[in-house]
Amino acid sequence: MIEILRQKSRPYLFSNTLAPAIVGASIKAINLISNDNSLILKIQNNTKYFRNKIQKIGFDIKGDIHPIVPIMIYDDKIASEMADYMYENGVYVVGFSYPVVPKGMARIRVQISSSHTKHQMDKAIDLFEKAGKKFKIIK
Repeated sequence: MIEILRQKSRPYLFSNTLAPAIVGASIKAINLISNDNSLILKIQNNTKYFRNKIQKIGFDIKGDIHPIVPIMIYDDKIASEMADYMYENGVYVVGFSYPVVPKGMARIRVQISSSHTKHQMDKAIDLFEKAGKKFKIIK
């Protein structure tokens, strides 16, 4: 039966084993967070801080409290131009528009990490505020 599944199972045929480096890094990451939760607390605090500040300046963000922050721009062209503006001014963000997201739901995605400092987040937030006003997303 195992041999038949190996030969005929499409998910098995088109999947690859994990590279040893990925397995090793995953084990190390699990060990790190099992022994010390400071990185988890830091990313939770950073996420809450960034999301609260972005909402306070007037941006609409979707989703629950997690470190991937979708800042809604809604207009495809503006999302792309705004992401470019952010990059040109030292903050790398990713713009998403149709067909990656539904029409009229363009967004800029920000990924918060435990290594971000408050200074770095404040710089990004200040630039988002300038960009939001420049592109007439916020007042």
